[in-house]
Amino acid sequence: MERMTLKQYAVRSKLSLFNVVKMVKSGELKSQTVEENGKEVTYVLADKDAVTKTKAADTEKRPALSNDALHEVVLSLQDEVARLRREIDSLKISIGIKE
Repeated sequence: MERMTLKQYAVRSKLSLFNVVKMVKSGELKSQTVEENGKEVTYVLADKDAVTKTKAADTEKRPALSNDALHEVVLSLQDEVARLRREIDSLKISIGIKE
């Protein structure tokens, strides 16, 4: 097991320091608290494989879409944006902001 500070673990696993602290507090990561120079320092006890497993679990991969599928998604999003703009305009008219 490798012992590293919270910050070192966050950098190595490409996570935010906040997420690492949450993982330690929830018990997802093994940790050790040591008093050094009158201060308590928390170390993460991690295998080298655990760092890559954590990184892989936190990064969600999206399936690759074909150009046709992407085109359909873009068209549906454009339709939704147009609908939302019309809705915003009608709300503005109803509250008297726009005439």
